[in-house]
Amino acid sequence: MKKNVKHFFLLTALAAGTIHLANRFVDMTAQMKNLLKSQNGEYFESKNGKVFYTKRGSGTPLLLIHELNPIASSYEWCRVMKKLEKDHTVYTLDLLGCGRSDKPYLTYTNYLYVQLITDFIQHVIGEKPDVITTGNSVSFAVLAQNVNKSLMKRIIAINPPDIHEFEHTPDQFSAIKKTLLELPIVGTFIYNVRTHETMIAKELRERYFCKPQLVSSKMLDAYYEAAHMQSSHGKYLLASMEGHYTDNTIQHALKNLDIPLSIIESRCIPHAVSIADSYSNQNSLIETSYISNAGLTPQLEVPDKLLSIVHMFLNHK
Repeated sequence: MKKNVKHFFLLTALAAGTIHLANRFVDMTAQMKNLLKSQNGEYFESKNGKVFYTKRGSGTPLLLIHELNPIASSYEWCRVMKKLEKDHTVYTLDLLGCGRSDKPYLTYTNYLYVQLITDFIQHVIGEKPDVITTGNSVSFAVLAQNVNKSLMKRIIAINPPDIHEFEHTPDQFSAIKKTLLELPIVGTFIYNVRTHETMIAKELRERYFCKPQLVSSKMLDAYYEAAHMQSSHGKYLLASMEGHYTDNTIQHALKNLDIPLSIIESRCIPHAVSIADSYSNQNSLIETSYISNAGLTPQLEVPDKLLSIVHMFLNHK
């Protein structure tokens, strides 16, 4: 009996050591190409950690906020930046828990990001910007504007989810999921499987792009690197997202919105029209437009098409 117990603990220790080495290997190889160079930007000291941002161009301020996802970063704006810089002072940031920003061990909540965006606008930009969001980040901008009516001039939301997607709340399983993902070795291993290069490639080709052949190896490398910076501590954000701690209903805020909100939906996305309608039905200040031949990130897939719509909205009085 004692011998069996000894063998069990020996095998357990060996398995843990092997998984740990595999985790370290993933972290090391994911960042070898160093595509997301931190020297290309600056850091803002938020209440919960350092937030990476860039500031380029001159003109009226424009803030670009990427989708909230551990694999995401401000890299997604790289194909539209140069043209936007001609008329705007363009700010991009890596949300806390993403890319080059800190990835602290905490519960990431919707309020955390609402406060982060509010503080960034007030302390770094210093005046009301136009704001462009991708995906689920629209909720942070809308709720931040609802709390502070003088914060922004306009919001442009690229492929936001249906407003009812934000109504999920933590349930009895949320804490279990969160705890499992936060475990030092096993949780990191699960995260590394979820954000393996092949899994990211599948997501980019099936959801982020309408034409999968347009996903370049450099794009894939950038998303893979973002997911595994800082020893794969993006798992803490994923843990909070899996438990729905980052969700918060925005329906009331949309009804009270007193600035223009422009929705851009890609026609390749299932139910694009009903998603756009879920916003426009809330407030007469909400307008919609559609873009063809693009998935979730038209800024990477069809940047010129997207820019023409963005300019139309920004120049609309």
